[in-house]
Amino acid sequence: MPSEATGPKLLDRLRGVLRARHYSGRTETAYVYWVRRFVVFHHLRHPVEMGAVEINSFLTHLAVEDGVAPSTQNQALSALLFLYRHVIEVEPGELGEVIRARGKRRLPVVMTRREVKLVLDVLPEDKRLVGSLLYGAGLRLMECLRLRVKDLDFERSQLVVRDGKGAKDRVTMLPQSLQPELRVHLLAVRRIHGRDLSEGWGGVQMPTALDRKYLGAPKDWGWQWVFPQAHRWRCPETGEQGRHHMDPSLMQRAVREAVIRTGVVRQASCHTFRHSFATHLLESGSDIRTVQELLGHSDVKTTMVYTHVLNRGPAGVRSPFDLL
Repeated sequence: MPSEATGPKLLDRLRGVLRARHYSGRTETAYVYWVRRFVVFHHLRHPVEMGAVEINSFLTHLAVEDGVAPSTQNQALSALLFLYRHVIEVEPGELGEVIRARGKRRLPVVMTRREVKLVLDVLPEDKRLVGSLLYGAGLRLMECLRLRVKDLDFERSQLVVRDGKGAKDRVTMLPQSLQPELRVHLLAVRRIHGRDLSEGWGGVQMPTALDRKYLGAPKDWGWQWVFPQAHRWRCPETGEQGRHHMDPSLMQRAVREAVIRTGVVRQASCHTFRHSFATHLLESGSDIRTVQELLGHSDVKTTMVYTHVLNRGPAGVRSPFDLL
């Protein structure tokens, strides 16, 4: 593949602009993937030589031939628009009538309280606390794994989710019944951190450029991961070592295996804990606006989907027949 099409120049510029605008690493990986697929689809033509017609045909191909989900097609479109507007710095033109992928209205998978407890009880000890926070605070998996020590507020029984989906911060609850176990866990993490420091390491990755602004911050206790990985990473070129947070695949695998072991028939995953959190709050009478704020939804319509899986009817209210 020619280097000018997908090699260092174009893709490195794309990565550089994404990082300068503080996009997440996962978004960077996705955007690079879609730009590469776009170029390959059009037989390695450089994007400068293409525009709205080629973007339209690529998106149509994704919907018609590949049968991708609407969210996947939208992500591909976002990647290409970002490329043209912020990297190549030209408007691609009017896209016209793009054939949109068909969306299917699906209800979220929700476990009962009994099923949640069954799955949590069989999770390995080092994963159980993560699963408990996913359910107890309504967190997304990466929001939980990216928690720093300073994000936990035991006195107020709350935690801060920083740079969540949509680059938003929010405050949600920290279950009181989890706090004793969490404090014990943090004591163990602090011992690990102390050992890393004594061996000359102990620094963590910092958001944006804070490590340059506050030189000692990467080694401060408050900035350490709540759920660090078991072993330090090591850079083969420089010999530098550090400790990242737990890999999400480890938690995903543990939950999948726990669901199988318990015999829960639902296709439950880490994200199912968040769905269950929201549904169970509404079942117990919590206001939907409060649930919206705890979940970090921009629009209450997103939160409304949980009213459709309640046991008391689509709007979460009792039938008048039950009152006869």
